[in-house]
Amino acid sequence: MNESQYSSAEKQDNSRYIAYRFYTETIEVSKMSALAFFEAGEKAYQGKRFYWQNPEKTFTLVGLGHAHVLTISNHQGRFEEVKRNWQSLCKQIVNEEPSVEPILFGGFSFDPLNKANTLWNKFPESYFAVPTFQLVIKSDRAYVSIHLITKEEDTFQAFESLRKERDKLIHAAQVSEPIAYKKPVVTGREELKKTSYLSSIEKVTSIIKAKQADKVVIARVLRLDFDKPLSHSSALYQVSKEQPESFLFGLEADEQFFFGATPERLVKVEDRQALSTCLAGSIPRGKTVEKDTELGNELLNDPKNRSEHQYVVNMISKVFAAHCSGQFVPKKPILMKVRDIQHLYTPVEGELKQGSNLIDLVRDLHPTPALGGEPKQSALSLIRQYEPMNRGFYAAPIGWIDAKGNGEFAVAIRSALMDGKKAYLYAGGGIVEDSTPESEYAETWVKFRPMLRALGGQLSDES
Repeated sequence: MNESQYSSAEKQDNSRYIAYRFYTETIEVSKMSALAFFEAGEKAYQGKRFYWQNPEKTFTLVGLGHAHVLTISNHQGRFEEVKRNWQSLCKQIVNEEPSVEPILFGGFSFDPLNKANTLWNKFPESYFAVPTFQLVIKSDRAYVSIHLITKEEDTFQAFESLRKERDKLIHAAQVSEPIAYKKPVVTGREELKKTSYLSSIEKVTSIIKAKQADKVVIARVLRLDFDKPLSHSSALYQVSKEQPESFLFGLEADEQFFFGATPERLVKVEDRQALSTCLAGSIPRGKTVEKDTELGNELLNDPKNRSEHQYVVNMISKVFAAHCSGQFVPKKPILMKVRDIQHLYTPVEGELKQGSNLIDLVRDLHPTPALGGEPKQSALSLIRQYEPMNRGFYAAPIGWIDAKGNGEFAVAIRSALMDGKKAYLYAGGGIVEDSTPESEYAETWVKFRPMLRALGGQLSDES
């Protein structure tokens, strides 16, 4: 798109939102369970809810209902269109109590150019929503906001109705008895296209040996069957108990529900300060402290994993150099230890330059070499050619941005797509020159484990 086309498109987007009025009202409430608020909206808003919590538990976000939805199917300029539309919409905000900013939540598909058959039939290539009712819990204080985005001039009755509904939701969340969710019962399990996956490892490894790429991430999918449709609230509850040290996320699109517990931040922006996480290279946890330390040291000194990790550090550092000043990158990785896996971890920090914002960073960081490969475009082309599935939102950016441009996106790994009585779990690994189908296959089981355990799957026959 040339400069004149961009200017024209920007004016068109701005004019589209001038007719809207974006009303928002926030009240502080007694602290409540975020999951109880999510559950309170099930009857009226199922299919239009989302959930987010950072690993530190300092920021929790729940959305019920859709005040406004941004869905973009055209892959060209999808990040720019989300950015422009959100900025244009925010110019219409009428907010007399700016204690909490309105938030846009959602995500992008991993690769809109992948034409393989998809299980993600309810998810557009880009899917974001401003909730009608927004719960934010931060600094141990809870706030509930109403958002009304309308072209109508007389909104008194509509807003009064929303206030009554808000009060009902708050009451239901505060007085409800804590639900002791039981894990679902798995009635069947199938590794989809396992033979194709193993074959793809061999083919991609030979391509890498021929110096046509340095690294390519190949993933696979595991289907679980259940005796009845799964509760989305129960799924969030289970994964929060299994992986409390990770980002927790859930996003509904009609009857489908994408959720997970990812250890990997893509990027965070707060008051123009940007932070990204280089997370690549992994090994299981040990059953004893001694074994855990031994495995961690093995990971820190393993040439294959250190090489994979450095690809990610180099790429993220390059993106930050383009969008940030005062960049800081540690010289060596440290270990990030979560329940089932140890990862090599390097943080990258910087201050946003004028003209750049969170969505720009998301666009240029996705996919990192940890989820796509290196070089990026060559790896994506090989994934389209050899990976035996369509990833949908797996391994893609998911997160939020507020009206001031603050926000955070994670990489949607350790995740599953729930659809009625079925759940589809995703896991992958980085293929390099000395990869083998057997070792990569074993690594995916380690990465399946968090979601498999949360959904009641058996661990005894993993290999």
